[in-house]
Amino acid sequence: MAEEKENPDPEDLPSTIARSDAKTQRTYAKTLEHAEEEYGDGRRAHQTAYAALKHTHEKVGDHWEPKDRRGPSDAQAEGGRDTDRETAGGVDANATKEHLMDVARRLDVPGRSSMDKDELVQGIRKANDRETRKSREED
Repeated sequence: MAEEKENPDPEDLPSTIARSDAKTQRTYAKTLEHAEEEYGDGRRAHQTAYAALKHTHEKVGDHWEPKDRRGPSDAQAEGGRDTDRETAGGVDANATKEHLMDVARRLDVPGRSSMDKDELVQGIRKANDRETRKSREED
């Protein structure tokens, strides 16, 4: 019989992860646990957990949602640890323009209809940051 996965305590998770579904929370917590075994309890372990999460999830507003397809979310995630490229902050920059437009619509990104793909990524990232700030103030 398969072992039942225990859900982590949301109090122990970053706020955007705590506001996400149970699978997102388990993915982050399990990866963090393994990363802490490898790197110790610190920044690198958390970066590793977020990097793994970005292969299966994307940030939408103040929480994370499963992606339609697995894979790196941006150039930084594609390159690995020693890559020094800008991150998209959880936005799936490798998604189609149609998908990004849908996310931008959900987040009410102003001017989205005339944006190219890179501008949509930046608009979504700003909207995500705004929503996260707002949620943290309410917490």
